[in-house]
Amino acid sequence: MTKIRTCRGAAKRFRITGTGKIQAYGANHGHKLGKKSMGKKKLMLKKHVLQGADARNMKRLVPYLKG
Repeated sequence: MTKIRTCRGAAKRFRITGTGKIQAYGANHGHKLGKKSMGKKKLMLKKHVLQGADARNMKRLVPYLKG
């Protein structure tokens, strides 16, 4: 049986916490930031925990990712 391959793009963008949850940075923080409030921009910089189907899909993409 062949090895399971890690999706390298996903491995660079996500990390796993000590309890096994997957974290990702908030989206929409690349450009067009002038119209967004400071509080909104700070919220987008935080890491968010993926839930449900998103978390299951990420665990399939990065089977060997460590925290």
